[in-house]
Amino acid sequence: MEPSENSILFTPYKLGPVTLRNRTVRSAAFESMGDRYSPTQQLRDYHVSVARGGIGMTTLAYASVARSGLSFERQLWLRPEIVPALHEITDAIHSEGAAASIQIGHCGNMTHWRTAGQMPVSASGGINIYSPTVVRALRESEIVELAKAFGRAVRLAREAGFDCVEVHAGHGYLISQFLSPYTNHRRDAYGGSLENRMRFMRMCLQEVMEAAAATGCAVLVKHNMYDGFRGGIEIPESIEIAREIERFGVDGIVLSAGFVSRAPMQVMRGAMPIRTLTHYMDCWWLKWGVRMFGRMMIPSVPFRECYFLEDALRFREALKGPLVYVGGIVSREGADRVLNSGFQLVQMARALVNEPDFVERMRREGAGCRSHCNHRNYCIARMYSIDMKCCQHCPDLPKSILQELEKEP
Repeated sequence: MEPSENSILFTPYKLGPVTLRNRTVRSAAFESMGDRYSPTQQLRDYHVSVARGGIGMTTLAYASVARSGLSFERQLWLRPEIVPALHEITDAIHSEGAAASIQIGHCGNMTHWRTAGQMPVSASGGINIYSPTVVRALRESEIVELAKAFGRAVRLAREAGFDCVEVHAGHGYLISQFLSPYTNHRRDAYGGSLENRMRFMRMCLQEVMEAAAATGCAVLVKHNMYDGFRGGIEIPESIEIAREIERFGVDGIVLSAGFVSRAPMQVMRGAMPIRTLTHYMDCWWLKWGVRMFGRMMIPSVPFRECYFLEDALRFREALKGPLVYVGGIVSREGADRVLNSGFQLVQMARALVNEPDFVERMRREGAGCRSHCNHRNYCIARMYSIDMKCCQHCPDLPKSILQELEKEP
């Protein structure tokens, strides 16, 4: 079947110095496929399968720029020791005709001593009840050093063969923790006014863009359209932040929303299967605490296809540069609708967890093609403890989990 009329989905796109074979990108959804902060054969095999399945560019998720920025032991810590192993992955991705990207960031307060190797840090001190852990505010000298770490991460990414980096400035991670008044209570040059709260982001982007220009790397920035709760960033202020990001000359802004530590289902939509989430937990008291209070801690947000599109169009109207849409792309029709609305690229994750060759099937089947993902979010609940895998590919699930998944919308 021929592609939809007027569709640009399968036309090439020049993203900075790299040309993508089509307009699709595997978004930086955490795979949980690392080992001791290093890449694995499993991580390689998954991204190669997505590349073989027709994606324009696939993104390795969440590589921390510093040890202090790690949330989980199965994340990547971007350091010289893992560059050779990462290069094996990018070579394999390139051999399948796709470009390779890596997301760089720092989790800030969303960690604990054991993983971060120190007391967790953030824009401001306090207690993160979701870890749970005590957090201290970063000193100014540490802020400067972390900004430089973002630039070093870009150079390491290029050394490892990546075509693009995606700077994580959303979802309640460290840059977002500085931007949001919910997490930033500083009274120095990094807090208070929006101008001050953007200071750390500007420092990071300055380092990133200098390194990208020197090495020939494309740059995307993931940005929160809104935090998803009272006291957080709302769309009018977020548009001002996006305009500041645009002024740095980035190759695209990825428009997302939500705080994973406060409003996680704003990011992903649907319901979190609590029994699934706790089934894989090792910590007994956390397991039972989440079972008792999980529905209050992680409230559901209804899923619908292209759930961010209405809000993202407000940014499309306000901004001049390239924008990347992410959020509920589950069909060829949805991808075409987004691109025909003025966005340059589309990102997706859960459809590719379910079916790594979904992009090729969209190309082959045309307008009527739809993902087999059922949006039960088993993959999301599982990834915090094991790896990101679709329930449809897990034949031996416990009866209690199967029953829960049958009930989820």
